[in-house]
Amino acid sequence: MTFVIAEPCIGVKDKSCVEVCPVNCIYEGEDMYYIHPDECIDCQACEAACPVQAIFPDNGVPEKWQSFIEKNRKFFENK
Repeated sequence: MTFVIAEPCIGVKDKSCVEVCPVNCIYEGEDMYYIHPDECIDCQACEAACPVQAIFPDNGVPEKWQSFIEKNRKFFENK
């Protein structure tokens, strides 16, 4: 997994990250967006575009939002 979207995205879903992603690896979920770990090319465009600073490298997710790493993984399970 390269990047993870965390709690600040919930309820906001601004789409700025989706618009700048060159490989279309960001998918809309019910309450937030998710970055596909196998499709992401680690370009960092989404991280810079996020107006609520919800996108983090998987090894840089703040401790209070660590559960979003697993939430992202589960979103793409069986897809």
